[in-house]
Amino acid sequence: MSDSPVSPSLNPLLEAYSGKVRVRVGGLLLRHGALLLAGHRGLLPGQAAFWSPPGGGWQFGESLKEAVVREFQEETGLVVRVRRFLHVHEFNQSPLQALELFFEVLAEDETALPRLGHDPEHDSDNQLLTELAWHTPRQLQQLPPAQLHPVLRQVLSPDDIFVPQLQFVG
Repeated sequence: MSDSPVSPSLNPLLEAYSGKVRVRVGGLLLRHGALLLAGHRGLLPGQAAFWSPPGGGWQFGESLKEAVVREFQEETGLVVRVRRFLHVHEFNQSPLQALELFFEVLAEDETALPRLGHDPEHDSDNQLLTELAWHTPRQLQQLPPAQLHPVLRQVLSPDDIFVPQLQFVG
């Protein structure tokens, strides 16, 4: 059984990603004990947000670190410096499949405020991204597990974010 949040009926917003294997990258930015997360629509029934680290698809010709920098800037407006590799997660919920790689990132300007960016794969009226928010581990624990990316579900303290994880579906 998968730990994926995808509902049995695929949302039309997700069709661009179905039927292919993707490699995704993401950045974990911690500030004052809270993680910057992106809320997405279309993965859960109704209007429930699915919270995950900012990130997206690795493109041909990029290094993994370049992809993290680009994706983080697209989604949050922040310029980041990529640090350590932390987590690998296998996402496999037909028809969606991805290998996800997460890195620690630091903002180049620690005083810069994030602003909601966009998914270039979608037009402005059909964005998956709905909001950005800082979440402490305590706030993450208050959310239903289905609303959290699996790499965030066991976070009890800010230190837990930096414990490398390998999560593969059985």
